[in-house]
Amino acid sequence: MTIRVLLADDQAMIRGGLRLILEDQDDITVVGEAADGPEAVELARRLRPDVCLVDIRMPGLDGIDVTRALAGHGVQDPLRVVVVTTFDLDEYVHGALHAGAVGFVLKGAAPALLIEAVRAAHAGDALISPSLTLRLLRGLTTPTAPAAAPPGRPLSARETEVVRAIARGRTNQEIAADLFITLSTVKSHLTAVQQKLGARNRVEIAAWAWQHKLMDHP
Repeated sequence: MTIRVLLADDQAMIRGGLRLILEDQDDITVVGEAADGPEAVELARRLRPDVCLVDIRMPGLDGIDVTRALAGHGVQDPLRVVVVTTFDLDEYVHGALHAGAVGFVLKGAAPALLIEAVRAAHAGDALISPSLTLRLLRGLTTPTAPAAAPPGRPLSARETEVVRAIARGRTNQEIAADLFITLSTVKSHLTAVQQKLGARNRVEIAAWAWQHKLMDHP
């Protein structure tokens, strides 16, 4: 299956570079490019790409506003947005994730990380540049809307182990290996956790774990 990607960045050279990196992969194709925020929203809603790669700083609407319009709370059939930016600022990362982004990747990261972020978003996972992950999650003090309250049904011991692993930035494959369970079992636990927490993705699960001090315990 080919992953259809929309690029949104106000610099043509950046868009060209991202296109070259992505289309070098057999399973990824770029279906559109936008040079500003309003164009990104219009193209995304019309083309319905599998993943939108969105820059933070763009004319008209910035990347956070674009993300909120495409993937924010209350959006019907939300799209999967990965924010790609030069700026390693906590306020941007927090803003993007709270707006509904499922990934945040720095432009200086290796091409392999960008490709991994696209594939993770398409698979329903989330990826944040490793240099940001722990700093970001440890610094979260304001709960996101869906993760603000304790779960209505308590997590099982195994679900708690999975949540802790997610909060440490582990992939599904790594969690399966660490816990000696199958990949499908990991995905089943993730589905159950999302339902119990009301979380939309693994970023919100990780944020919930740090906010509720689950990482303070072994």
